[in-house]
Parts: sequence; structure tokens; C-alpha cells
Amino acid sequence: MSEEGESNPAATAEVVEWYAAGKVPAVIDRAGGQARKRFLEFFTATIRNENTRMAYARAVGSFFAWCGEYRLELIDIEPIHVAAYIERHPGSPPTVKQHLAAVRMLFDWLVVGQVLAMNPAASVRGPKHVVKRGKTPVLDADQARRLLDSIDTAKLSGLRDRALIAVMVFSFARVSAAVSLRAEDYYQDGKRWWFRFREKGGKLHQVPAHHTAEAYLDAYLLAAGIRQDKKTPLFQSVTRHGLLSGEGMTRNDALRMVKRRAKAAGLPETTCNHTFRATGITAYLGNGGTIENAQAIAAHESPRTTKLYDRTSDEITLDEIERILI
Repeated sequence: MSEEGESNPAATAEVVEWYAAGKVPAVIDRAGGQARKRFLEFFTATIRNENTRMAYARAVGSFFAWCGEYRLELIDIEPIHVAAYIERHPGSPPTVKQHLAAVRMLFDWLVVGQVLAMNPAASVRGPKHVVKRGKTPVLDADQARRLLDSIDTAKLSGLRDRALIAVMVFSFARVSAAVSLRAEDYYQDGKRWWFRFREKGGKLHQVPAHHTAEAYLDAYLLAAGIRQDKKTPLFQSVTRHGLLSGEGMTRNDALRMVKRRAKAAGLPETTCNHTFRATGITAYLGNGGTIENAQAIAAHESPRTTKLYDRTSDEITLDEIERILI
């Protein structure tokens, strides 16, 4: 999740440790067995996405650590305490809103389980945060082409990296969905090839393959020899001998690759996995595509989310600013 780096490193390590061990914060532990059970069920039964689960674990762990500092027991927590925590939270508005959402959802779960009579976070309001332009760094078409052309495809790793970047650019795919592809998720239907992505919440999302992504992926699959291994990860890590390991790449593997390739191509060091989703959407809209279709391709729930990736107005703004002749 974004903005996670703003949490206290020591507290984060502690939260990860208790979460991984199936333990609970001290405030919950002292509240008794039912509270402990409901707390662990909240993370295992209600949240399916591992990234969301860890982000919420950090959020509630930070909150209960704060409660411990003020010697608050679970039954003592009132709206004024939650409001005070939110008011003093050092994070950015998006981080504070996420932390409040996690705490509110947990307390809802505890109320339903009859651990608490009321949700002390229900009436607390988070900071206002209005975003009209996303922060994701975007490449222009020439930069994206330079990156793809700079990759040495004499090696299998180069063919893989070019294909992965192309899938993200031309399909607007999240990196987690791209690296989760199996060989069977690149399939032919009629005359066209398609991608079958697994998006947030386990939703299946089919997108036709752009001819460039198709060409790059076919070259990679031919060299890798894995097209017929339907269940094998499509994008695999590579051994020191330059062979596929059989293990799928993680998004962190992809990020290290992207950083390395971007640096070699002379691109901004801010280039990251998410850059390619934003780059593809911006290029599509700049060539006459519609927000509605971009939203459908990107599998966004709202067109407002898609608009955050659109940087086509940047060039217009710059042109207008240059009209100020003094």
C-alpha cells in the first residue's frame, strides 16, 4: 500500500512479528479469549488480499501501541481517544484515512462478535483529502520506446523483461496481476490473443493483447519453451546460469528489474512498476481514447481513479504557461 513507509520502523517490525506468529497486541490480549479470537478472525476471515491484510495489521498495531502508551484497555477506548490518535497521527492524509478505516472496520467486527457494545471509531472523521492528479511517474511515448528498445534480448532475461514491461504498458495491468499470470492466462480466442488477469478481490479480467505485447511475449515464450506448460508461471525468475527457475517473479523482483532497466536507459530514477500502467493510460487517452474505455481496460471501479493516471493535460498546461512573455 502507498505511504506505508511513514510508520515507525520498530513498531512495524513488531506488528509483522505478532501477525506472522498469530499473536495479538497486548491491549487485545488482556481483553480475553473472545477478543483474541475475533481479532485474529478479522485478519484471516474478512481480508483476502495479503497486501491489504499487512497494511491493516500495521494500522491497528500502531493504534493499539498508542493505546498502550496511555494505559487504555480495550473497554476504555472511546471516540475521543480514536479522534486524539487520528489528530496526532504523523502520516499523510491518505495514510491517516487508511489507518482510521482499518481501526473502524476492526471495531465493527468486535461489536458484531459481542466483544464491545459500540464502535468508538464510528463517529470519528478523518482528514479531508482531494486528489485530482496522481503522483505516479509517467513516461512519454519516446521514453517508453527507448526503454523497450534498450533491453538486450540476446539473453532470456532480456526477452522476459521486455515482455513483462510491454504487458504492463499495453494492457494497463497492475504489476501484481502481471507477475501472477500463468502460461494458460495468455490464450487464443478466435484470431486474437488475450490476457486473463487476476485482479483485486480475485476478479478475473480479460484484455485483448496489443500486437506489440503479443510479439514480445511470443518471442519470450519461444525462447523459454514454456508455452505448453499451462500451469507454470508466465514470468519466472532466472537462475545464475540464465535459465528459468520455475518460480514466479514477485512484484519486488519486477521493481528491481525495472529500476535496473530504467537506469540503463537513462530514464528518471522515479520510474517504478506502476509507471507503466500510468504510461499506457496516458498514451491511450492522448491518441483519442476515452476515459470510459480506459477504465474498462484498467479494471478500475471508478472513472475518477482512471483520471488520476491521465497526464495528457500536462502538455497543454505547459504550452499555456509559455504564453507568458515578459
